[in-house]
Amino acid sequence: MTIGLTAPPESARPEPAGRGRRMPRWATAMITVGIAMFALALTATLTGQNELTSSGTTQAAVGLMLPILLAGLGGLWSERAGVINIGLEGMMILGTWGAAFAGYNWGPWAGLVGGIVFGALGGALHAVATVTFNVNHIISGVAITLLGAGVTQYLSALIFEPISRNPRSSPRVEGFDSYSVQPLADWFGALEEQRIPILSDFGGLLRGVLTGLSPLVILSLLLVPLSYYVLWRTSFGLRLRSTGENPYAAESLGIGVYAYKYAAVIISGGLAGMGGAALVLFPGQLGYLEGQTGGRGYIGLAAMIFGNWRPAGTLAGAALFGFVDGLQLRAGGEAVHALLYGGSLLAVAVAVWWLARRRWVAAAAALGAGLLVYLLYITTDTVPRELAAYAPQLVTLLVLAIAAQRLRPPAADGLGYRRGEGG
Repeated sequence: MTIGLTAPPESARPEPAGRGRRMPRWATAMITVGIAMFALALTATLTGQNELTSSGTTQAAVGLMLPILLAGLGGLWSERAGVINIGLEGMMILGTWGAAFAGYNWGPWAGLVGGIVFGALGGALHAVATVTFNVNHIISGVAITLLGAGVTQYLSALIFEPISRNPRSSPRVEGFDSYSVQPLADWFGALEEQRIPILSDFGGLLRGVLTGLSPLVILSLLLVPLSYYVLWRTSFGLRLRSTGENPYAAESLGIGVYAYKYAAVIISGGLAGMGGAALVLFPGQLGYLEGQTGGRGYIGLAAMIFGNWRPAGTLAGAALFGFVDGLQLRAGGEAVHALLYGGSLLAVAVAVWWLARRRWVAAAAALGAGLLVYLLYITTDTVPRELAAYAPQLVTLLVLAIAAQRLRPPAADGLGYRRGEGG
Protein backbone atom coordinates (compact mmCIF):
# COMPACT_ATOMS: atom_id res chain seq x y z
CA MET A 1 0.00 0.00 0.00
CA THR A 2 1.32 3.47 -0.91
CA ILE A 3 1.26 6.03 1.84
CA GLY A 4 1.27 9.70 0.81
CA LEU A 5 2.44 12.72 2.72
CA THR A 6 -0.06 15.44 3.42
CA ALA A 7 0.50 18.70 5.25
CA PRO A 8 -1.53 19.06 8.48
CA PRO A 9 -3.86 22.06 8.58
CA GLU A 10 -2.46 25.16 10.20
CA SER A 11 -5.00 25.00 13.01
CA ALA A 12 -3.95 21.44 13.90
CA ARG A 13 -0.35 22.35 14.58
CA PRO A 14 0.39 22.80 18.29
CA GLU A 15 1.63 26.14 19.52
CA PRO A 16 5.21 25.88 20.85
CA ALA A 17 5.29 25.75 24.64
CA GLY A 18 6.22 28.94 26.41
CA ARG A 19 5.77 31.15 23.37
CA GLY A 20 3.07 33.62 22.51
CA ARG A 21 1.36 34.00 19.18
CA ARG A 22 3.90 34.88 16.53
CA MET A 23 3.50 37.78 14.14
CA PRO A 24 2.30 36.64 10.68
CA ARG A 25 5.07 36.30 8.09
CA TRP A 26 3.47 38.87 5.79
CA ALA A 27 3.44 41.43 8.61
CA THR A 28 7.10 40.73 9.39
CA ALA A 29 7.93 41.16 5.70
CA MET A 30 6.07 44.48 5.48
CA ILE A 31 7.84 45.81 8.58
CA THR A 32 11.21 44.75 7.17
CA VAL A 33 10.51 46.48 3.85
CA GLY A 34 9.47 49.64 5.70
CA ILE A 35 12.65 49.65 7.80
CA ALA A 36 14.80 49.16 4.69
CA MET A 37 13.07 52.04 2.90
CA PHE A 38 13.47 54.31 5.93
CA ALA A 39 17.16 53.42 6.21
CA LEU A 40 17.70 54.31 2.53
CA ALA A 41 15.72 57.55 2.89
CA LEU A 42 17.70 58.56 5.98
CA THR A 43 21.00 57.77 4.28
CA ALA A 44 20.04 59.79 1.20
CA THR A 45 19.00 62.75 3.36
CA LEU A 46 22.13 62.74 5.52
CA THR A 47 24.59 62.21 2.66
CA GLY A 48 22.87 64.29 0.00
CA GLN A 49 23.01 61.39 -2.48
CA ASN A 50 19.48 61.60 -3.86
CA GLU A 51 20.21 58.89 -6.43
CA LEU A 52 19.94 56.37 -3.59
CA THR A 53 16.16 56.84 -3.57
CA SER A 54 15.45 58.28 -7.01
CA SER A 55 12.71 56.70 -9.08
CA GLY A 56 15.20 56.09 -11.90
CA THR A 57 17.47 54.02 -9.65
CA THR A 58 14.52 52.05 -8.28
CA GLN A 59 13.15 51.37 -11.75
CA ALA A 60 16.58 50.19 -12.93
CA ALA A 61 16.88 48.00 -9.83
CA VAL A 62 13.58 46.27 -10.61
CA GLY A 63 14.77 45.41 -14.11
CA LEU A 64 18.12 44.15 -12.86
CA MET A 65 16.47 42.20 -10.04
CA LEU A 66 14.25 40.06 -12.29
CA PRO A 67 16.87 37.69 -13.77
CA ILE A 68 18.50 37.28 -10.35
CA LEU A 69 15.14 36.54 -8.71
CA LEU A 70 14.14 33.99 -11.36
CA ALA A 71 17.51 32.25 -11.19
CA GLY A 72 17.24 32.21 -7.39
CA LEU A 73 13.76 30.66 -7.53
CA GLY A 74 15.12 28.09 -9.97
CA GLY A 75 17.86 27.17 -7.52
CA LEU A 76 15.28 27.00 -4.73
CA TRP A 77 13.13 24.43 -6.56
CA SER A 78 16.11 22.26 -7.43
CA GLU A 79 17.83 22.34 -4.06
CA ARG A 80 14.62 21.75 -2.13
CA ALA A 81 14.56 18.42 -3.98
CA GLY A 82 18.17 17.74 -3.04
CA VAL A 83 19.90 18.65 -6.33
CA ILE A 84 22.49 21.44 -6.28
CA ASN A 85 22.15 23.51 -9.44
CA ILE A 86 25.38 25.34 -10.19
CA GLY A 87 24.28 25.22 -13.82
CA LEU A 88 21.75 28.04 -13.41
CA GLU A 89 24.08 30.35 -15.32
CA GLY A 90 24.21 27.99 -18.29
CA MET A 91 20.44 27.50 -18.27
CA MET A 92 20.01 31.27 -18.19
CA ILE A 93 22.37 31.59 -21.18
CA LEU A 94 20.28 29.04 -23.08
CA GLY A 95 17.18 31.03 -22.12
CA THR A 96 18.59 34.24 -23.61
CA TRP A 97 19.13 32.58 -26.98
CA GLY A 98 15.77 30.79 -26.96
CA ALA A 99 13.95 34.02 -26.04
CA ALA A 100 15.73 35.97 -28.79
CA PHE A 101 15.03 33.36 -31.46
CA ALA A 102 11.35 32.92 -30.62
CA GLY A 103 10.85 36.61 -29.84
CA TYR A 104 12.33 37.75 -33.14
CA ASN A 105 10.10 35.38 -35.13
CA TRP A 106 6.82 35.42 -33.18
CA GLY A 107 6.82 38.25 -30.62
CA PRO A 108 7.57 38.73 -26.90
CA TRP A 109 5.17 36.13 -25.48
CA ALA A 110 6.63 33.49 -27.76
CA GLY A 111 10.06 34.72 -26.68
CA LEU A 112 9.14 34.16 -23.05
CA VAL A 113 8.03 30.60 -23.83
CA GLY A 114 11.19 30.03 -25.87
CA GLY A 115 13.38 31.12 -22.98
CA ILE A 116 11.56 28.81 -20.56
CA VAL A 117 11.78 25.84 -22.96
CA PHE A 118 15.51 26.26 -23.63
CA GLY A 119 16.23 26.66 -19.93
CA ALA A 120 14.12 23.59 -19.13
CA LEU A 121 16.14 21.58 -21.66
CA GLY A 122 19.29 22.52 -19.75
CA GLY A 123 17.55 21.50 -16.53
CA ALA A 124 16.53 18.16 -18.03
CA LEU A 125 20.14 17.48 -19.03
CA HIS A 126 21.29 18.31 -15.50
CA ALA A 127 18.62 15.97 -14.10
CA VAL A 128 19.73 13.11 -16.36
CA ALA A 129 23.33 13.54 -15.21
CA THR A 130 22.70 13.97 -11.48
CA VAL A 131 19.56 11.95 -10.83
CA THR A 132 19.85 9.07 -13.28
CA PHE A 133 23.63 8.69 -13.56
CA ASN A 134 24.51 10.12 -10.12
CA VAL A 135 27.15 12.50 -11.51
CA ASN A 136 28.59 14.94 -8.97
CA HIS A 137 26.21 17.90 -8.90
CA ILE A 138 28.94 20.55 -9.05
CA ILE A 139 30.70 18.92 -12.00
CA SER A 140 27.44 18.55 -13.90
CA GLY A 141 26.48 22.19 -13.20
CA VAL A 142 29.81 23.51 -14.45
CA ALA A 143 29.50 21.34 -17.55
CA ILE A 144 25.99 22.67 -18.22
CA THR A 145 27.28 26.25 -17.98
CA LEU A 146 30.14 25.58 -20.39
CA LEU A 147 27.82 23.70 -22.73
CA GLY A 148 25.22 26.48 -22.66
CA ALA A 149 27.81 29.10 -23.60
CA GLY A 150 29.20 26.94 -26.40
CA VAL A 151 25.84 25.92 -27.86
CA THR A 152 24.52 29.49 -27.95
CA GLN A 153 27.71 30.76 -29.60
CA TYR A 154 27.35 28.12 -32.30
CA LEU A 155 23.63 28.75 -32.84
CA SER A 156 24.15 32.50 -32.90
CA ALA A 157 26.81 32.23 -35.59
CA LEU A 158 24.64 29.80 -37.55
CA ILE A 159 21.26 31.56 -37.35
CA PHE A 160 21.70 35.17 -36.20
CA GLU A 161 24.83 36.21 -38.13
CA PRO A 162 23.19 36.09 -41.57
CA ILE A 163 20.51 38.47 -40.29
CA SER A 164 22.34 40.76 -37.84
CA ARG A 165 25.78 40.56 -39.50
CA ASN A 166 27.17 39.91 -36.04
CA PRO A 167 27.78 36.38 -34.67
CA ARG A 168 27.65 37.69 -31.09
CA SER A 169 24.19 39.24 -31.15
CA SER A 170 20.70 38.75 -32.50
CA PRO A 171 18.71 41.22 -34.59
CA ARG A 172 16.58 43.57 -32.55
CA VAL A 173 13.85 41.74 -30.63
CA GLU A 174 10.54 43.33 -29.70
CA GLY A 175 10.21 43.49 -25.92
CA PHE A 176 7.20 43.82 -23.66
CA ASP A 177 5.47 47.18 -23.34
CA SER A 178 5.77 48.99 -20.02
CA TYR A 179 3.02 50.55 -17.95
CA SER A 180 2.61 52.72 -14.88
CA VAL A 181 0.13 52.43 -12.05
CA GLN A 182 -1.86 55.64 -12.31
CA PRO A 183 -2.64 57.96 -10.62
CA LEU A 184 -0.35 56.67 -7.84
CA ALA A 185 2.81 56.98 -9.94
CA ASP A 186 2.09 60.66 -10.66
CA TRP A 187 1.29 61.40 -7.02
CA PHE A 188 4.54 59.89 -5.80
CA GLY A 189 6.39 61.60 -8.66
CA ALA A 190 5.10 64.99 -7.52
CA LEU A 191 6.17 64.17 -3.95
CA GLU A 192 9.65 63.18 -5.17
CA GLU A 193 10.13 66.46 -7.03
CA GLN A 194 9.31 68.55 -3.94
CA ARG A 195 12.52 67.33 -2.24
CA ILE A 196 11.03 67.12 1.24
CA PRO A 197 13.49 65.21 3.46
CA ILE A 198 12.51 61.57 3.97
CA LEU A 199 9.05 61.98 2.40
CA SER A 200 10.39 62.75 -1.07
CA ASP A 201 12.76 59.80 -0.75
CA PHE A 202 9.81 57.53 -0.04
CA GLY A 203 8.03 59.09 -3.01
CA GLY A 204 10.97 58.31 -5.30
CA LEU A 205 11.19 54.71 -4.16
CA LEU A 206 7.45 54.10 -4.56
CA ARG A 207 7.30 55.90 -7.91
CA GLY A 208 10.11 53.70 -9.23
CA VAL A 209 8.28 50.54 -8.16
CA LEU A 210 5.03 51.67 -9.82
CA THR A 211 6.59 52.95 -13.06
CA GLY A 212 7.85 50.95 -16.03
CA LEU A 213 6.01 47.76 -15.10
CA SER A 214 5.61 45.02 -17.68
CA PRO A 215 3.83 41.65 -17.76
CA LEU A 216 7.23 40.07 -17.15
CA VAL A 217 7.61 41.96 -13.85
CA ILE A 218 4.15 40.96 -12.67
CA LEU A 219 4.64 37.29 -13.60
CA SER A 220 8.04 37.15 -11.92
CA LEU A 221 6.76 38.65 -8.67
CA LEU A 222 3.72 36.35 -8.66
CA LEU A 223 6.06 33.37 -8.86
CA VAL A 224 7.31 34.15 -5.33
CA PRO A 225 4.01 33.48 -3.47
CA LEU A 226 3.15 30.75 -5.99
CA SER A 227 6.41 28.91 -5.22
CA TYR A 228 5.75 29.24 -1.51
CA TYR A 229 2.21 27.94 -1.85
CA VAL A 230 3.14 24.95 -4.01
CA LEU A 231 6.20 23.93 -2.00
CA TRP A 232 4.84 24.55 1.51
CA ARG A 233 1.08 24.25 1.23
CA THR A 234 0.45 21.33 -1.13
CA SER A 235 1.03 17.59 -0.94
CA PHE A 236 3.13 17.81 -4.11
CA GLY A 237 5.43 20.35 -2.47
CA LEU A 238 5.68 18.37 0.76
CA ARG A 239 6.70 15.24 -1.15
CA LEU A 240 9.18 17.20 -3.24
CA ARG A 241 10.81 18.75 -0.16
CA SER A 242 10.94 15.34 1.54
CA THR A 243 13.19 14.10 -1.29
CA GLY A 244 15.62 16.87 -0.41
CA GLU A 245 15.55 16.13 3.32
CA ASN A 246 15.62 12.32 3.37
CA PRO A 247 15.01 10.59 0.03
CA TYR A 248 15.18 7.09 1.55
CA ALA A 249 12.48 7.92 4.09
CA ALA A 250 10.40 9.37 1.25
CA GLU A 251 11.01 6.18 -0.75
CA SER A 252 9.78 4.07 2.18
CA LEU A 253 6.48 5.98 2.03
CA GLY A 254 6.01 5.14 -1.63
CA ILE A 255 7.08 8.51 -3.05
CA GLY A 256 8.65 8.40 -6.52
CA VAL A 257 11.88 10.16 -5.59
CA TYR A 258 13.30 10.13 -9.12
CA ALA A 259 10.13 11.66 -10.58
CA TYR A 260 10.05 14.48 -8.03
CA LYS A 261 13.74 15.25 -8.50
CA TYR A 262 13.30 15.35 -12.27
CA ALA A 263 10.29 17.64 -11.97
CA ALA A 264 12.11 20.00 -9.61
CA VAL A 265 15.26 20.29 -11.73
CA ILE A 266 13.32 20.80 -14.98
CA ILE A 267 11.21 23.51 -13.32
CA SER A 268 14.46 24.99 -12.01
CA GLY A 269 15.85 25.17 -15.54
CA GLY A 270 12.65 26.71 -16.86
CA LEU A 271 12.79 29.46 -14.23
CA ALA A 272 16.45 30.15 -15.01
CA GLY A 273 15.58 30.27 -18.71
CA MET A 274 12.82 32.73 -17.88
CA GLY A 275 15.49 34.81 -16.16
CA GLY A 276 17.44 34.77 -19.42
CA ALA A 277 14.30 35.84 -21.27
CA ALA A 278 13.99 38.77 -18.85
CA LEU A 279 17.38 40.02 -20.05
CA VAL A 280 16.19 39.91 -23.65
CA LEU A 281 12.56 41.02 -23.42
CA PHE A 282 12.59 43.64 -20.66
CA PRO A 283 11.55 47.09 -22.02
CA GLY A 284 14.57 48.90 -23.44
CA GLN A 285 16.62 45.78 -24.19
CA LEU A 286 17.80 45.02 -27.72
CA GLY A 287 17.81 41.24 -27.81
CA TYR A 288 20.39 38.52 -27.37
CA LEU A 289 24.02 39.53 -26.77
CA GLU A 290 26.82 37.10 -26.04
CA GLY A 291 27.84 37.25 -22.38
CA GLN A 292 24.84 39.35 -21.32
CA THR A 293 24.02 37.16 -18.30
CA GLY A 294 27.16 38.48 -16.58
CA GLY A 295 27.19 35.88 -13.83
CA ARG A 296 23.63 36.60 -12.73
CA GLY A 297 22.93 32.88 -12.43
CA TYR A 298 25.57 32.65 -9.73
CA ILE A 299 24.27 35.79 -8.02
CA GLY A 300 20.79 34.24 -8.11
CA LEU A 301 22.22 31.20 -6.35
CA ALA A 302 23.69 33.54 -3.72
CA ALA A 303 20.31 35.27 -3.34
CA MET A 304 18.70 31.88 -2.71
CA ILE A 305 21.29 31.03 -0.05
CA PHE A 306 20.88 34.48 1.52
CA GLY A 307 17.13 33.79 1.64
CA ASN A 308 17.75 30.51 3.50
CA TRP A 309 16.19 28.43 0.71
CA ARG A 310 12.82 30.22 0.98
CA PRO A 311 10.98 32.28 -1.69
CA ALA A 312 10.51 35.54 0.26
CA GLY A 313 14.13 35.54 1.39
CA THR A 314 15.23 34.92 -2.19
CA LEU A 315 13.21 37.96 -3.29
CA ALA A 316 14.90 40.07 -0.59
CA GLY A 317 18.35 38.93 -1.70
CA ALA A 318 17.57 39.57 -5.37
CA ALA A 319 16.23 43.05 -4.53
CA LEU A 320 19.41 43.87 -2.61
CA PHE A 321 21.74 42.77 -5.39
CA GLY A 322 19.60 44.39 -8.09
CA PHE A 323 19.52 47.69 -6.19
CA VAL A 324 23.29 47.81 -5.75
CA ASP A 325 23.80 46.98 -9.43
CA GLY A 326 21.33 49.63 -10.56
CA LEU A 327 22.88 52.22 -8.25
CA GLN A 328 26.41 51.72 -9.52
CA LEU A 329 25.22 51.83 -13.15
CA ARG A 330 23.28 55.09 -12.71
CA ALA A 331 25.35 57.01 -10.19
CA GLY A 332 28.78 55.39 -10.01
CA GLY A 333 31.21 55.46 -7.11
CA GLU A 334 29.84 58.42 -5.10
CA ALA A 335 26.43 56.84 -4.55
CA VAL A 336 27.97 53.46 -3.74
CA HIS A 337 30.24 55.31 -1.29
CA ALA A 338 27.13 56.68 0.44
CA LEU A 339 26.01 53.12 1.07
CA LEU A 340 28.93 52.80 3.48
CA TYR A 341 27.24 55.38 5.69
CA GLY A 342 23.99 53.46 5.47
CA GLY A 343 25.85 50.29 6.35
CA SER A 344 27.24 51.88 9.51
CA LEU A 345 23.71 52.96 10.53
CA LEU A 346 22.45 49.44 9.90
CA ALA A 347 25.25 47.98 12.02
CA VAL A 348 24.26 50.25 14.92
CA ALA A 349 20.62 49.18 14.59
CA VAL A 350 21.68 45.52 14.63
CA ALA A 351 23.82 46.17 17.70
CA VAL A 352 20.85 47.73 19.52
CA TRP A 353 18.76 44.69 18.58
CA TRP A 354 21.35 42.32 20.04
CA LEU A 355 21.67 44.46 23.17
CA ALA A 356 17.92 44.26 23.70
CA ARG A 357 18.24 40.47 23.56
CA ARG A 358 21.31 40.54 25.86
CA ARG A 359 23.62 39.07 23.25
CA TRP A 360 26.65 41.06 24.33
CA VAL A 361 29.25 39.47 22.05
CA ALA A 362 27.09 39.82 18.95
CA ALA A 363 26.27 43.44 19.85
CA ALA A 364 29.95 44.27 20.33
CA ALA A 365 30.82 42.66 16.98
CA ALA A 366 28.10 44.66 15.20
CA LEU A 367 29.26 47.91 16.78
CA GLY A 368 32.86 47.16 15.83
CA ALA A 369 31.88 46.43 12.25
CA GLY A 370 29.81 49.62 12.11
CA LEU A 371 32.74 51.68 13.39
CA LEU A 372 35.08 50.24 10.78
CA VAL A 373 32.63 50.95 7.98
CA TYR A 374 32.07 54.51 9.23
CA LEU A 375 35.83 55.14 9.41
CA LEU A 376 36.14 53.93 5.84
CA TYR A 377 33.33 56.31 4.85
CA ILE A 378 34.80 59.44 6.46
CA THR A 379 38.35 58.77 5.25
CA THR A 380 37.36 58.41 1.59
CA ASP A 381 35.40 60.61 -0.80
CA THR A 382 34.28 58.07 -3.35
CA VAL A 383 34.58 54.47 -4.44
CA PRO A 384 36.73 53.98 -7.57
CA ARG A 385 34.54 53.28 -10.59
CA GLU A 386 36.44 50.07 -11.27
CA LEU A 387 35.60 48.86 -7.77
CA ALA A 388 32.02 50.16 -7.92
CA ALA A 389 31.40 47.97 -10.98
CA TYR A 390 31.97 44.93 -8.76
CA ALA A 391 29.77 46.22 -5.94
CA PRO A 392 27.04 43.55 -6.48
CA GLN A 393 29.62 40.77 -6.20
CA LEU A 394 31.20 42.34 -3.12
CA VAL A 395 27.79 42.75 -1.49
CA THR A 396 27.08 39.10 -2.33
CA LEU A 397 30.20 37.95 -0.47
CA LEU A 398 29.53 40.26 2.49
CA VAL A 399 25.90 39.29 2.89
CA LEU A 400 26.64 35.57 2.68
CA ALA A 401 29.38 35.93 5.29
CA ILE A 402 26.97 37.71 7.66
CA ALA A 403 24.08 35.30 7.04
CA ALA A 404 26.16 32.10 7.23
CA GLN A 405 25.31 31.43 10.89
CA ARG A 406 21.56 31.11 10.34
CA LEU A 407 21.53 29.13 7.10
CA ARG A 408 20.00 25.67 6.94
CA PRO A 409 20.10 23.92 3.56
CA PRO A 410 18.00 20.81 2.90
CA ALA A 411 19.63 17.89 4.73
CA ALA A 412 20.22 15.76 1.63
CA ASP A 413 21.16 18.63 -0.69
CA GLY A 414 23.87 17.47 -3.10
CA LEU A 415 23.91 13.85 -1.88
CA GLY A 416 23.62 10.96 -4.31
CA TYR A 417 20.58 8.70 -4.26
CA ARG A 418 20.05 5.14 -5.48
CA ARG A 419 16.66 3.50 -5.16
CA GLY A 420 16.62 0.73 -2.60
CA GLU A 421 20.05 1.45 -1.08
CA GLY A 422 18.82 3.22 2.07
CA GLY A 423 19.54 1.58 5.39
